[in-house]
Amino acid sequence: MLPGGGAPGRLLRYGDGPDQVAEYYPGTDPTALVLFVHGGFWRARYDRTHARPLAAALSEAGFAVLLPEYRRVGQPGGGWPGTLHDVATAVDELPAAVAPQLPLLVAGHSAGGHLALWAAARHHLPPDAPGARPAAQGIRGVLGLAPVADLASASRLGLGDGATDAFLGGSPADRPDRYAVADPTALPPPGTPVTVLHGLADDIVPTDVVRGYAADGRAEFVLLPGADHFGVITPGSEDWPHVVSALRKLADEAKGAEERQ
Repeated sequence: MLPGGGAPGRLLRYGDGPDQVAEYYPGTDPTALVLFVHGGFWRARYDRTHARPLAAALSEAGFAVLLPEYRRVGQPGGGWPGTLHDVATAVDELPAAVAPQLPLLVAGHSAGGHLALWAAARHHLPPDAPGARPAAQGIRGVLGLAPVADLASASRLGLGDGATDAFLGGSPADRPDRYAVADPTALPPPGTPVTVLHGLADDIVPTDVVRGYAADGRAEFVLLPGADHFGVITPGSEDWPHVVSALRKLADEAKGAEERQ
């Protein structure tokens, strides 16, 4: 089940809508800034509040953390294309506003993992696609936690009671144009280090939904024996140290890349 509780961070805005906000957890002497995109199958009934304990725990572990909200399916402007526009804007605007000196890592869980992987590949999108940008942004690493990385596969399996089709307005056969620009597996690799952590006991997003994304070596794919869908976002769980370790590794890789430049 979803974790609960947790104190809110400092509220920031990246748009005029009530869900175009983020919470900021500055941490103490952070090594990197983690922009964490929460999950919930892109649906309105799941918001950022369940990820507050994760954000607070990461800030205690040596990271500054941004926890953005975004418009979701069931809300005005949510789903296609508003959800994508919101995440793209949050990634482009918020890090520079709070910690431009820190390397940026983008992470996400479940549907938020999809959005994190997609955000890192936006420079490959055609100019008229939602969230397109002409050049790679400053993302230095990506962490997907049980991500819905292959939208076509998720649609075929009917994950989340048809959540993918609700998000994109139909199946891949109905909306091939949308899947072509929203599905991370259909896009070229981001060009930055990507790590995926996924529990072998996950019965909400099966590991097969990630294997297609990771098959060509575009991500380090780490399977966690015994882990379910929510252990990776629950501080104090047996799976939590793997999350912190993966982010520290990405931060170290980003630092090393900067020193070599």
